[in-house]
Amino acid sequence: MTYSNRKIIFAERPTGEVTRSAFNFVEETLPELKDGEVLVKNHYISIDPYQRGRMKTGKSYAKPMDIGDVIVAATVGEVLESQSDALPVGTMVAGYLGWQEKAIARAKHLQMIPATGGVSPSAYLGAAGLPGVTAWMGLRLIGEPKPGETVVVSAAAGAVGSVALQLAKNAGARTVGIAGGAAKCAYIVDKLGADAAVDYRADDFADQLAAATGDGVDVYFDNVGGPVSDAVFARLNNFARVPLCGAISEYQSKPAPIYNLTQAIITRARLQGFICTDRMDLWNSAVEELVELIAQGKIIFNESVAEGLDAAPEAFISMLSGGNLGKQLVRLA
Repeated sequence: MTYSNRKIIFAERPTGEVTRSAFNFVEETLPELKDGEVLVKNHYISIDPYQRGRMKTGKSYAKPMDIGDVIVAATVGEVLESQSDALPVGTMVAGYLGWQEKAIARAKHLQMIPATGGVSPSAYLGAAGLPGVTAWMGLRLIGEPKPGETVVVSAAAGAVGSVALQLAKNAGARTVGIAGGAAKCAYIVDKLGADAAVDYRADDFADQLAAATGDGVDVYFDNVGGPVSDAVFARLNNFARVPLCGAISEYQSKPAPIYNLTQAIITRARLQGFICTDRMDLWNSAVEELVELIAQGKIIFNESVAEGLDAAPEAFISMLSGGNLGKQLVRLA
């Protein structure tokens, strides 16, 4: 059987904020499957900040997208046709199939999603997927929160930050989330269980942060960089740990100066960047624990869902400016 496909390709390298001109829609006819391949109908596409970094040239931890490439993304979908005994028709799978309705992939490059376990397939793009594993590795390998310590998480209402916040709380730490706006701050406290939330958009942000971290900061999970992180650096305790996960404040604009980095010397803090794929040997263990915590209700998550492939560019642009609450997805089926 012959299948048609719609996909979104990288059309123009942005020089500032991303606009729709960076994307083109393309229709194609897919070839017949080869041995070991499967045809997947994507149900969900993941929208993530790292995709903005892949639009840039220059040295990075991952190869930049080339003009004409399908926009890189994690996906969850269903096997429509199969030339692999490992993944029969009907199997739900996770992979990196990009912004497209269907895709052909080698079965060995896909992850089978269990049919049981009480966790929705879309969670494997969020709390039980790359964002959740990122939070798990940053906290477990670098942050190492201890009971009674104060842990601050920036972008705490986002896909990575919300999981990091709850993992720290589950470890017995006192948690403070940073987010933009009253609604997100209320979500962080009322739904995610943080001890305090601080609005970085408020005129008195620094005062709010000082009040919420009266005993200083032992662990800072940094997702944003820029002035927000600079303010947290001024609050670091001796021997604080700072997992450097992201810098979303700098992805679309010139980086702001950092004034308080000297505090890392004074406090002997450890600031360490990390990429979760550096420790693929721990990936399955992380996913298993996250799935269990979700099933037990010890990690909750919210999904902001846009409908249809046509909505992907706007969902991406909105996410970069903080328009999402929790994990941003595009639903295709």
